[in-house]
Amino acid sequence: MKGEVIETLMRARGLTQADLALAIGAAQATVSRYISGARTPEDSEVRRIAGELGVTPAFLAKEFRMRAAIGVSAHMRRQPSTKVSMWKSAEAKLNELRMHMSMLTERAPLQTATHVPTFDYQFTKPAEAARRVRTAWRVPLGPVRSVVDLMETAGTIVCELDLGTHRIDGLSQWVSDYPLVIVNSWSSPSRKRLTLAHELGHLVMHADGYVDDEMIDVEAQANEFAAEFLMPEAEIRHQLKTLKLPNLLALKLEWGVSMQAIFERAFRLGLASGTDRQNFYRQISRKGWRTEEPEEDRVPVESPRLVSGLVAQFRSAGLTNDDFADLTGYARDAVPDVFLPQSGRHLSSV
Repeated sequence: MKGEVIETLMRARGLTQADLALAIGAAQATVSRYISGARTPEDSEVRRIAGELGVTPAFLAKEFRMRAAIGVSAHMRRQPSTKVSMWKSAEAKLNELRMHMSMLTERAPLQTATHVPTFDYQFTKPAEAARRVRTAWRVPLGPVRSVVDLMETAGTIVCELDLGTHRIDGLSQWVSDYPLVIVNSWSSPSRKRLTLAHELGHLVMHADGYVDDEMIDVEAQANEFAAEFLMPEAEIRHQLKTLKLPNLLALKLEWGVSMQAIFERAFRLGLASGTDRQNFYRQISRKGWRTEEPEEDRVPVESPRLVSGLVAQFRSAGLTNDDFADLTGYARDAVPDVFLPQSGRHLSSV
């Protein structure tokens, strides 16, 4: 039984050692020794621990061959005020999902039409990286119709989870040879699209983990990548000459990103001054649009399909829900919704 796996599962569920000890009828010191490896639990104890954590005993014993450590830090799009406990829990959820997906892809390697290219951030600027990805993926001129479809076609495992807070938009890491992205189900459609592009930027430019250079702002790089990927300068610049609210709303529906993201694009391109920016945010604040913009119901809903598609293939081959649970290491009553069929809509090409 792997102590690091237990710790990750506990953190993902918000459990302490005392909580787990109480649940399985053991002393906290005993649980602590199980986690540290100082004591090996009996098979009956392993079954009780697995049951409380919603996994199989085999999952707790597995030697995971991960691209990075099991408890590795993730790239995460979050607000600076996010509580440490919240983002640590989100990281643990990502790392738990990495392990389950690792078990799945060992049995069913993904067959992908393209891949996620990677570039050295020291030699390739974020906007150039975004242009190269669009070219490699043969993205047509204009708005991206479905970000998630492009990412999944390239072998990215995208999952939507309830992260329990509005302050975390998404996070990403790699599962062996496959990138994994989690987006917060609480986010609006336009925010999800930006989050997907942001996390794609991390996967493309920061594939080996966080940059060990205090002079490099990896979040700013991911933002710059996302802006160019979703709103290429060569195609949107001429549309940003008028930044009044009606025009911004029309551009939101055309490009599938928020009015705020479009204005920020104009500001970063030098097409709006700092005073213009202040006036814009005052306007939308007065209208109550800072947190809830209009016309969100007309923005594409980016719904992942790759994982649920794999599940459908297994079921068509005769595997039951219980078989699939065993295959991925989940307890039979604990398979999450990410494995269920999803539905969504694309950006209209009209």
